Amino acid sequence: MSATWPALALMAALLAATCWLMPLTAKADTTGAALRVCADPNNMPFSNAEGRGFENRLAELMAQALGKHVEYTWWAQRRGFVRNTLNAGACDIVMGLPAASDHVLATRAYYRSGYVLVTRQDRNLNLSSLDDPRLQSLKIGVHLIGDNSTPPVLALARRGIVNNVLGYSIFGDYREPNPPARLIEAVADGEVDVALAWGPLAGYFASHSAVPLEVIPLADDPRDPPFRFSIAMGVRPGDTALKRRLDTELERHCGDIDALLRQYGVPLLDNADNVPAAGLK
Repeated sequence: MSATWPALALMAALLAATCWLMPLTAKADTTGAALRVCADPNNMPFSNAEGRGFENRLAELMAQALGKHVEYTWWAQRRGFVRNTLNAGACDIVMGLPAASDHVLATRAYYRSGYVLVTRQDRNLNLSSLDDPRLQSLKIGVHLIGDNSTPPVLALARRGIVNNVLGYSIFGDYREPNPPARLIEAVADGEVDVALAWGPLAGYFASHSAVPLEVIPLADDPRDPPFRFSIAMGVRPGDTALKRRLDTELERHCGDIDALLRQYGVPLLDNADNVPAAGLK
């Protein structure tokens, strides 16, 4: 999809893997009884083929509220995902898009999160900003996403922090489960001192780490690209009826959605400040 460059960078971090249709495509619904969703079968904590991701569970919640059942088309997510799925008619909804995404009609945002710092608790680094001078020498792990750079990577480069940065492919080995988790594992294993990662991904895998990890939200800096984004669902442009119905249910179930996201360790942010949100905005 074509979007502003920070949204593209975020999308690349959220949508990891190769761009080919999986052999798990569900039979198309012709009765109108299905909420047709396109999702990645190996992209925890967001989605997987076993339905264990929080976007799987949110899709189920929305389907039940609309009196439907979920029907999936599984597609490994990378550039071209929306064009080849939602806008090609393979489904009616895509989860987890930046609310400002182009070429979709976005619902109201159902959470707001951002990029984070991840460190081992036993290191007591107490980092809170990319301006900390120790980042000039600490080993820093980041996700590599092809030709795009995530906002924190661009922010590090602006500060001249390059030579001590180690890249981990967010695509990883798609034959293995949870390819993006390798970056968080690198912190636990001591390969790097700190990781910069998208908050929902980092929070989930940090919460499942045998080594206690600390997850610190990054505040936006006017000198840098945005680190924080509101996340929504996307329907096809012109599908205003479905958007309105989803908006209604997202608002009605905001407390349930908030609780679901916290179960997965998603660091929720307020609209006003870099603090945990009291509820969905």
